[in-house]
Amino acid sequence: MARVELRQLRYFVAVAEELNFGRAAERLLIAGPSLSQQIKALERNLGIRLFDRDRRSVSLTPAGAALLPHTRALLEQADDLKRRAGRLSGTESVRLGYVNWLPPDLTSRTAAVARVHVDAWVAPSHTQAVRVADGSLDLAVCWVRTQDLKRHGLRGRLIGADRLYAVAMGADTSDVAAGDTDVLIDDDITSWQSWNAYAEELTGTTGARAVRGRCRTRGATARSGPDRVPRRWAAGARAERVKESCGAA
Repeated sequence: MARVELRQLRYFVAVAEELNFGRAAERLLIAGPSLSQQIKALERNLGIRLFDRDRRSVSLTPAGAALLPHTRALLEQADDLKRRAGRLSGTESVRLGYVNWLPPDLTSRTAAVARVHVDAWVAPSHTQAVRVADGSLDLAVCWVRTQDLKRHGLRGRLIGADRLYAVAMGADTSDVAAGDTDVLIDDDITSWQSWNAYAEELTGTTGARAVRGRCRTRGATARSGPDRVPRRWAAGARAERVKESCGAA
């Protein structure tokens, strides 16, 4: 068997958690083709196929699913080795998980503590609470519900809040009634589980319509999710022309 590199194993875990090569590449800060090549190289070196993939979907094979927990454990051992070495050298890592945003003053705050090194991990919100609970992360900056914190025995502190917007094409800036708003609920729960939980709660309390999976509206096809928004779909994305919807917020 050819040599297996730790970074390839990290790539495997990222793709397994995202089940989307594009999002995994963004998370890992590498090019999509490079990620695909590294996964193929890992599969070749291991002698097994880790993922079933086509143009529309990515899924773990039975072998990939079986190896995933062992891969996570191996990476945790490697990270623990780095932490132990850091303590021997007089520094200590804090494992911080986040989605796509970190406090702007994080570097200045940690710079004052010479012995602390922040080891940042990018991962979907719903996986981070679990990882803090099992000890593989020390803390996380993520979207999480109060009941999920209680369920995992965690403590949380609010450091920011996002507004919900209704995004519309054209120059129409009139208010959109909640009953006329489609809220996106993505079938891909690997990345959008936290959003989906909020979206389902929103539709239940406002009367907005839930739209799931791949949807077509007004001639535009989009995969649901708060970053892909056809006409008048509630979303958490930023856009040039948005109007905060009193009915849907």
